[in-house]
Amino acid sequence: MNVSDDARTLYSYWVSQSDLPSDLAAELQSISGDDAAILDRFYRDLEFGTGGLRGVLGAGTNRMNIYTVRKATVGFGRYILEQAQRKNAALPKCVVGYDCRRMSREFAVEVGLVLAKLGITTYVFEHLCPTPELSFAVRQLQAQGGIMITASHNPPEYNGYKVYDENGCQVLPDDAARITALIEQTGSLFDIPVMALEEAEACGRFQWVGDAIDTAYTTRVVETIHLGELGATDRDRVKIVYTPLHGTGNLPVRSVLAQAGYKDVFVVPEQAEPDGEFSTVKSPNPEEAAALAMSVELAKSKGADIAMGTDPDADRVGIAARDQDGEYHLLSGNQVGGLLVDFVLQRRRATGKLPSDGIVLKTIVTSELGAASARKLGVQVEDTLTGFKYIGDRIAHYEQAGTGTFLFGYEESYGYLAEGFVRDKDAVQTCLLIAEMTAFYKQKGWTLLDALQDLYRRVGYFEERLISATLPGLEGVQKIRDLMTGLRKDGLNVAGMTLATVEDYESGTRTWTPDADGRETPTERLTLPQADVLKYIFTDGSWLAARPSGTEPKIKFYVGAKGLSQENCFDAVTRLCAAVEDILQAVR
Repeated sequence: MNVSDDARTLYSYWVSQSDLPSDLAAELQSISGDDAAILDRFYRDLEFGTGGLRGVLGAGTNRMNIYTVRKATVGFGRYILEQAQRKNAALPKCVVGYDCRRMSREFAVEVGLVLAKLGITTYVFEHLCPTPELSFAVRQLQAQGGIMITASHNPPEYNGYKVYDENGCQVLPDDAARITALIEQTGSLFDIPVMALEEAEACGRFQWVGDAIDTAYTTRVVETIHLGELGATDRDRVKIVYTPLHGTGNLPVRSVLAQAGYKDVFVVPEQAEPDGEFSTVKSPNPEEAAALAMSVELAKSKGADIAMGTDPDADRVGIAARDQDGEYHLLSGNQVGGLLVDFVLQRRRATGKLPSDGIVLKTIVTSELGAASARKLGVQVEDTLTGFKYIGDRIAHYEQAGTGTFLFGYEESYGYLAEGFVRDKDAVQTCLLIAEMTAFYKQKGWTLLDALQDLYRRVGYFEERLISATLPGLEGVQKIRDLMTGLRKDGLNVAGMTLATVEDYESGTRTWTPDADGRETPTERLTLPQADVLKYIFTDGSWLAARPSGTEPKIKFYVGAKGLSQENCFDAVTRLCAAVEDILQAVR
C-alpha cells in the first residue's frame, strides 16, 4: 500500500513536535516506514459525528489523544458560547464527566482547561460518573452543555467524547454539524490555548464536582422509580446479582438498590472495581452472553432471581432471569424493553396514574412488543430514528409544548429511560425498575420468564435479531457505502416473503410495491429527520433494517417478526437472517 502524500506530510509534522508526550512520540517512531500504519492514523481527522468522537487511542489525526480532544473542545466551546449569547446567559457553563477507560480522567481535565481558556466555567467530576448522571448534572447545574468521556462498550483500546446540550440530551445532527464547522475553523492542533490548572481553579473557571451531585442523582432515582404496590417484605424476598463490568455503575446502582430496600444484592467481586482493561471479559458489552457469564455463575450459587450487568458508562443494562426450574436465561434488549413498558403502564393503570396523554418512545429498529402493549392500553407510541438522542429530544419537545406525558423510552440495544429528569438512557434507573418488576411478579409466584410468556399471550409473539459486520479502515468505510448504494439501487429479495414497503430515511420516502394491476408505485414522505437507514417491511409484518454505525466502522442489520407462535416468528427471522448473510458475503 502506498501512503498518501497528505498522510506522510501530517506524520512528519507530528514527528517534528518537540513537546509530544513520550508515549505518542514512541508510537510514531515505531511506525516509521510502515505506510499502512501511517495511513491508518493520518488518512482523515477523527470524525465528529452526532454522538461526538470515538476512536482508538494513540497518535495521529485519526486517533483519540489530547490534541484531537482539545480541537473538538474548542469547537464545542465556541458552540456553548454561541448558545449562551443567544439566551443572554452571562456565565456560560459546561459539565464534564468521565468513565474508567484509559486516559478518561486526563482527557476530562484537558477539556476543562481548554474551556476555561475560552471563558467557560467548567464543572469536572472529581471521580468516575455514569453517563446518565452527567446528563442529570447538566440540568441540575443549569449548564449550556456537557461532555462525557467514554467509549461505552468498546474494547479497551478505544475512548470517546459525547456532547450534550442544555437539556442534558446528546446533540442532534443540525447542532453536530454546527459544532463540526466550528471545529474545522480551528487552526493547528498543537497551538490550541490551554489554561493552567492552578490558574483555572483560582479564577473559578475550573470547579470539581463532588458527592453532592451523586447524592442528588441517586435520591431522585429512588424517589421516582417506585410504583407504590410493594412492601418491605416483598423486596426482602428478592435476591439480585449485579456486575458493573469494571465500570462506573457499582456505587450508584448499589446505592439506589439499598435505599429502595433491597438487601440481598451480591456484586461480582472480580468485576466490581473500575478497570480500563476490562480484564475479566473480552468485551464489556451487556448485549453479549460472555459479558454476563460471571454474574450468571454467581446467581446460580446464590439462587438469585436475576443477574444484571451494566456497561462501563452505566447507560445500558443486560439481564439474565431465573425460571421456575432454577435455570437462567438471557433476555434480549427488546424483551426487557417490552416487559418494562408493560409493567410500568399496567401498574400506572392499576393505581389510577395512567395519563390520557401518555407517550411511549422507541426507535424504528426496536421491537413492537412493548408498543403492542402500550397501544392495547390506549397509550400513544412514537417512533424515532436510531439513537437515544432522538428520544431525549422528543421528551424535551413534549415538556416545552405542555402536552404529552412521557412514560417510557427504550431501544433494542439495552437502553431504557423511565423518568425524564435524565435525557439519555439510564441503567441506574433501569436496574432499580427491573428489581421492582422482579419483586412484583415474585409476589404473584411468577418469574420474569413467566411474565414474558404472559405478555406474548396477550399481544402476540415477537422475535428479533441483530447482525453486525465490522469492516475496518478506509477500505471498509468504502465497502459499507457501496453496500448501502447497492441496496438502494437493486432492492432486496427474501425467499418466501413478499415485500410491502420500503422506507428510505436518506431520501425521506416510504414506497409501496406495485399492486397486482401494475399501477404506479405510490410514495409518501417520511416525517423523521434524514438518516442513512433503509427499512424493508413485508406483508406478514416482518421487517429488516440496514444502518451503518455512526461511531464505528460497522454496518448493522436489524430483523424482526411477529407471529401467532414462536415457531412462526423463528421461521421468518431465519429467512431474514439468511438474506442478510447473502448481502454481507458479497463484501467480506
